[in-house]
Amino acid sequence: MPPVLFYVHTESGSRRKWIETMSKLENPVLMATIGAAQGLRGEVRVKSFTADPIALGDYGNLHSADGRVFEVLEIREAKNVVVVRFRGINDRNAAEALNGLELFIERDNLPDDDLDEDEFFYADLEGLEAVDGAGRSYGSVTGVFDFGAGDLLELKGPGRRPVLIPFTEWSVLEIDLEAGRLLVDPVAAGLVDAKEDGTGKPFPKKSK
Repeated sequence: MPPVLFYVHTESGSRRKWIETMSKLENPVLMATIGAAQGLRGEVRVKSFTADPIALGDYGNLHSADGRVFEVLEIREAKNVVVVRFRGINDRNAAEALNGLELFIERDNLPDDDLDEDEFFYADLEGLEAVDGAGRSYGSVTGVFDFGAGDLLELKGPGRRPVLIPFTEWSVLEIDLEAGRLLVDPVAAGLVDAKEDGTGKPFPKKSK
């Protein structure tokens, strides 16, 4: 099976989003977002986050956050999306009701054997601790987002407000999945003021 697009560590990429709870999956990975209905037979336009868009159904059934299961019956490429017909979705009204629905699979369904040494799944970043070269912790990864200007990692630690840092090679220097850590440059990541004396002291919380 082809690799999934969202595991490659680059500066740009498609929208990625985390979900805290899901009724059917233990470790959900976002695979696609359903868009508008296509025609009258129940087909929908889908934004697929796989490297090969038409491989969306190759990883098993897809799941929504409310526990529904979707089986891909037919899929074909269209401009910037794929057009999909799911089992049980047979008319336009049913297709329109799916607009905006996000679809997930279980992390274990993704093929680790296809990954190169410097590649990873974004789902595996959740829970990694962000530390600098001196071992100072800036919290753990609780989300990966892209609001249009590149990927961002959300970090949160005990007693700290969540912060977003750019997911670039300058701010995230190393990813060690086995150790459960990210090595970050706190200045490049915006966690430390560049004018400070190098102590690596995190920004104080801003008062309202």
